[in-house]
Formats: sequence, C-alpha cells, structure tokens
Amino acid sequence: MINKITVHDYSKMIVISAMLVLIGQWVGNGINPIEAIPGMILISIVVALGLLLKHFIPFNFPAFAWVTLLGLLFSLPATPGSDVFMAYTNKVGFLATTTPILAFAGVSVGNKIDLLKKLSWKLVIIAMVVFTSTFFGSALVSQLVLSMQGKI
Repeated sequence: MINKITVHDYSKMIVISAMLVLIGQWVGNGINPIEAIPGMILISIVVALGLLLKHFIPFNFPAFAWVTLLGLLFSLPATPGSDVFMAYTNKVGFLATTTPILAFAGVSVGNKIDLLKKLSWKLVIIAMVVFTSTFFGSALVSQLVLSMQGKI
C-alpha cells in the first residue's frame, strides 16, 4: 500500500488517465489513438516509476516532481534510447494530458468544499495574487528568452 492507496488503485488511475488522454487528443486534434498508444505506454511507465520512487525514497519529494525528473532524464539527448522515447512520446499531445489532470483536480477540490467555505474571501485574494504573479513571471521569462534570441 502506498499512502493508503494501493498499487492496484494507482494502476487503475494511470490506465484511466491514459485512455482519457488518447480520447482527448483524438477528439481535439484528430490524432489517431492507435498511433499514440506506444507513447502513452511510455508516459504511463514514467508515471508508475515516479510513484514508486515517491514511495521508496525516504525524503519528502512529490510524485509529480519525480515524474517530471524522470521524463526529463529519459528525454535528454545524452540518455541512451532518448531518440526512441521522444519519437513515441511526441505523438501524445501535451494539451490532451491536461484534461484528466484538471478533471481530477476538480474532483479533489469538490471533495473539500467545506474547507473552501471556511477560507471564503481569503482564497479569492490568494488566487488573484498567484494568477497575477504567474502571468508576470511568465511574461518576464518570455521577454528575457526572446530578447536573448534577438527576436524582439
């Protein structure tokens, strides 16, 4: 058992998410799900490995960070087999992966509606600060990168 959720539960969530991603990119982008299955399997393996690392490595590091780190390592040009990894995973559209993530986040927030009621107006102020900071931070990074490339 991993954090009160069994490996079987995690496996079901990964499979359901993978199917939602494949359906989402088929409907949204017209990408044939059959062509994207190998890439989705590789991404699912990376997710499973990240969850295992989260469970077995003793320090507190979020599973999302492990998955991101593994994905980065597998896609580095210096990593053996990265060209194959990238060839397959490039057939999975990034925006299609956000649909199940946002759906699960919505369900998670919906389950904590009483806690949100207690936060009331404070949550709105925090959200506005976070959104504004994210926007200006992204604009600053874009400005710097585009300036360094001589595009602006």
